[in-house]
Amino acid sequence: MPVKSVANLPVEGTRVFLRVDYNVPLTPAGGVADDARIRATLPTVRHLLARGARLIIASHLGRPGGKPDAAASLEPVGARLAELLGQDVVLADEPVGDGARKVVSDLRDGQIALLENLRFHPGEEANDDGFARQLASYADVYVSDAFGAAHRAHASTVGMTKHVGVRGAGFLLLAEIDFLSRLLGTVERPFVAVIGGAKVSDKLGVLESLLGRVDKMLIGGAMANTFLRAQGHELGRSKLEAEKLALARSFLKKAGDQNVAVVLPSDLVVATSLDDDAPRVVPVGGVGPADLALDIGPATTRAFEDELARARTIFWNGPMGLFERAAFAEGTFRVARAIGANRRALTVAGGGDSALAIEQAGLVGKLSHLSTGGGASLEFIEGNGKPLPGIAALETEETR
Repeated sequence: MPVKSVANLPVEGTRVFLRVDYNVPLTPAGGVADDARIRATLPTVRHLLARGARLIIASHLGRPGGKPDAAASLEPVGARLAELLGQDVVLADEPVGDGARKVVSDLRDGQIALLENLRFHPGEEANDDGFARQLASYADVYVSDAFGAAHRAHASTVGMTKHVGVRGAGFLLLAEIDFLSRLLGTVERPFVAVIGGAKVSDKLGVLESLLGRVDKMLIGGAMANTFLRAQGHELGRSKLEAEKLALARSFLKKAGDQNVAVVLPSDLVVATSLDDDAPRVVPVGGVGPADLALDIGPATTRAFEDELARARTIFWNGPMGLFERAAFAEGTFRVARAIGANRRALTVAGGGDSALAIEQAGLVGKLSHLSTGGGASLEFIEGNGKPLPGIAALETEETR
């Protein structure tokens, strides 16, 4: 992608607006529950500070609906960032306004200001030009490291960029573009995609995009239920999309026509409720009328592990079951470990629940790349590398 790296931007002694994705989960006590997204931006943050930039960091958090909401304040995020960096982070009490401008104007070289949640203002999600201009007025240089928000055309990801003459990408965003682009180019084979999660409708576009690229597709999670039902299997009370059965049949036929093997579960872990502490393993033809399919079974897991061990390129997005509950987590964690164990393959996981599963399985750092953006990574692949709005906005005349 023709986007400048932060390493090549003139940032010394300038005000740099750094858009990040610090949309992190918070604890009931109001602390940061998972700081992975914050830590992922530290190379860019430290680089800018070391070069004497006056750093203005901005992010959204949650869905406050365009108005201030104390439960969605970035205060705990600022506290955690300060702890990780070992220096003060001054939090503005608003994203724009006199208070924010005062915080920004008081910055000195190597200091950091964190704007309050961008979504406290309705202009952020509306990509309002007035709001975008206010944000742009803070900065001499614009840098994005917010891949998780790059598929959104919001004021801070797209609108403000045309009002800042110097712009580029941080190290995290560049890595995301690099690794996801590799999946769309010439890869070592076999190329295996592992797709899970809840809904076929959420991932049908990426499934069809991958058809022309992969050798095998392993499908688990609740979305596998829809495909199994489309093949005529009874799934009891399992979650599935009855209105998508025709699309599932069409996809399976298309895969067959293109000689892409779609591997569906041969057995399932079922229970009669989410709280059932004694789940059973049944073949796909043995799901009872009161059963819920909540994980792939051990035979399916072994088959997936064998395919992943032979693969030379792997893309994973979505869990194999309800992994948040220990009784239904084994399929997801074993798939995660199989991907992490294949050190000869290019291994890329597409954020969201996959990232959480990898962290819980203790596999951070074991994959070639762990994306920070679930939805953004899917849209990148579905678009066959077409720049997402927040990436296209970084292009300049010099790089076009």
